[in-house]
This record gives sequence, structure tokens and C-alpha cells, in this order.
Amino acid sequence: MARPSLSLPLILIFPLLFHLALAKTLKRDVKALNEIKASLGWRVVYAWVGDDPCGDGDHPPWSGVTCSTVGDYRVVTELEVYAVSIVGPFPTAVTNLLDLTRLDLHNNKLTGPIPPQIGRLKRLKILNLRWNKLQDVIPPEIGELKSLTHLYLSFNAFKGEIPKELAILPELRYLYLHENRFSGRIPAELGTLKNLRHLDVGNNHLVGTIRELIRLDGCFPALRNLYLNDNYLTGGVPAQLSNLTSLEILHLSHNRMTGIIPVGLAHMPRLTYLYLDHNNFNGRIPDAFYKHPYLKELYIEGNSFKPGVNPIGLHKVLEVSDTEFVV
Repeated sequence: MARPSLSLPLILIFPLLFHLALAKTLKRDVKALNEIKASLGWRVVYAWVGDDPCGDGDHPPWSGVTCSTVGDYRVVTELEVYAVSIVGPFPTAVTNLLDLTRLDLHNNKLTGPIPPQIGRLKRLKILNLRWNKLQDVIPPEIGELKSLTHLYLSFNAFKGEIPKELAILPELRYLYLHENRFSGRIPAELGTLKNLRHLDVGNNHLVGTIRELIRLDGCFPALRNLYLNDNYLTGGVPAQLSNLTSLEILHLSHNRMTGIIPVGLAHMPRLTYLYLDHNNFNGRIPDAFYKHPYLKELYIEGNSFKPGVNPIGLHKVLEVSDTEFVV
């Protein structure tokens, strides 16, 4: 049998490689990255050699910079410069990289606000700015990032209200806002995000009730993890919360909530971790929690619960740390 010829694939591959070698980086992106380079500290600059961030014949692409070829040009599609002690304000020149799909500047020392020009990054899918020292309010222009799926803003010093504009990000799946200084109420409009799986607003200064958060019909259809801990929430746990049938983690610890725990919560099919500790709840823990097929951990200390039918069984099935039942 004759051996297959390799000539055709080589004929096709060589022109492609030749084309990639000749492709030039878009001037807009070259200018933006060099402006960023000029504003960053030595830890980044020493690794960014040459004038072309996508690389040239003499130098490789800059560390943390990913480029793609579009037509006759190369464009910057990802910028990942994290944990290198960048000091100073958010580099506004980043917002000129209009083809970015990922921007990761986490674990640095960035200060000041997120500039409103962030709304120019229409193709951005992942924005990771956690573990910085960013301040001020979140600009409403964040709502213009229609392709965004992951937003990490935790461990900063953002203040003001959580912007309602986050609710008009149709692809958003993961929203991390914990460990900031947000105040006011959590926008109920977030419940309209049909793809949202993870919402973490813990460790802020938020007020209001869960009833206000889930007041919209059919809210949070895909939500799996809900972290509301360490805020100033009041009121009780509404029975309607059990309508969030995809919920796996519910974290309500360290608030000012009151009332009884509705039995419907014990029938949520996927509930795995439930944190109710350090509130002002009372009444009995529903007996159905003892037989829940998936529930692994239940924290109820720091409340005024009465013993149920089988409090010993509760200790066997679930983790209950330092619980004091009140008869």
C-alpha cells in the first residue's frame, strides 16, 4: 500500500506560519501595553522586553500577555499580571485593549476607583481584581460588559451600594463581592440573572431582609451558593427561600435575623451546607433536617433554638459546634 503523501498538509501549513510571522500587533494595543508598562513597578517591567507585547523576531511575548491573530493583525486577548506587587491606581490604559476576554490583576496593591472606561471592554468574560486596595463605588458602566461571566471584586475597600447594573449582565455566573464596605440593600434585580450560580456578598455592611432579596417571581433559578454572612440583615428566613431548588450552600451566619426556620428549608433537594449561627433564631430545628440525604454541615450556635425530637441524632448526622439549646 502506498504511503500517504505529506506534501499537501505542508503546503497548507507553511503559508499559515509565514502569515503569522508577518502579522503585526495592532498599534492601539502596542501603545496601550507600553503605557501600562511605564506605569508599573520593576517586578513586571523587567520581564517585559522589547516594544511589541505580542513578541517579535528577537523577543518572546511579554509575560502574562496572550495575543491572537485577527486578519492581518495580532491583538491582545488576555492580560494576567497578578501577585507582583503592582502599586498605584488602576491602569486606565487597560481599557484601550478592546479585544480583552480576560483581565486578571488580583493580589496586587492597586488603589483608587475602577475607571468608568471599563465599560469599553465589551468582549471581557473574566474580570479578577480581588485582593487589592481598590476604593470608591463600582461604576455603573460595569453593566456594559455584556459578555462577563466571572466578576471577582472581593477583598478591596469598595463602598456605596451594590450597583443594580450588575443585573443586566446576561452571562454572569459568578459574582464575588465579599470583604468590602458595601452598604444599603442587596438589589433584588440580581435575581433576574438566569445564569448566576454563585453570589457572595459576605462581610460587608448590608441591611435589609431575605424576603426583599427574593421578592421577584422565579428569581435565582440557577443559584447554587448564596453567601449573605457577616452583615446587618434582619427579619426571618422566608418559606419562599425553599423555591431556590438548586441551592447547595446557604450562609447566613453573623447577622441580626430572627424567627423560626421554616420546615420547607429542610426539603430543599440539594442543600449541603447550612450556616445559621450567631443570629437571633428561635423555635425548633425541623425534624426533617435529621434525615436530609445531602446535608453535611449545619451550624446553629449562638441562637435560642429549643431541642427537637431527636437532638442526639442531630449531633450524629450533622456538625453542630458549641450549640446551646434553650428549653
